[in-house]
Amino acid sequence: MTILNDMLDHNQKFVDNHEYKKYETTKYPNKKMVILTCMDTRLLELLPKALNLGNGDAKLIKDAGALVSHPFGSVMRSILVAVYQLQAQEVLVIGHHDCGMSGMKPEPVIESMKARGITDETFANLSYSGIDIKQWLQGFENVTESVAHSVDMIKNHPLLPSGVPVHGLVIDPKTGKLDLVVDGYQD
Repeated sequence: MTILNDMLDHNQKFVDNHEYKKYETTKYPNKKMVILTCMDTRLLELLPKALNLGNGDAKLIKDAGALVSHPFGSVMRSILVAVYQLQAQEVLVIGHHDCGMSGMKPEPVIESMKARGITDETFANLSYSGIDIKQWLQGFENVTESVAHSVDMIKNHPLLPSGVPVHGLVIDPKTGKLDLVVDGYQD
């Protein structure tokens, strides 16, 4: 049996037993917030519990490192949609200690890509198209600075309405303790 088959079997039982009913909510976040956080597996249940969030309380965006790497990329688009269409009134950027993006260098990732069949020709084509693959894959050195940078990109985005608080925090993936980096109410 494959992972997919296991999930589909479980899903059928989940639906048949009406287990979904305890998760029913609307598409609008009860607590009027959108959260950008890391895709780290340790945060899957820990982060909502540490923030006292239940199903339906917040919009949740996850990417590697909780990074806004481009002002007009999909992360920023999702934040703007949450604010303009889904009633989010505050934005939280929550990075974490011991992040895989911390200190990540592009060269080992590129070598792994090559080992799995990505050719030098593909990298050359990307470079020719103006994509700096090394910059795109570069991690960060300091999680606090990285969170502050993402907060700054969001807060100063030309399409974000004024008055939307943008907060920055760092969570400990072992204990759930939050450290405040940027208090969006102070700006």
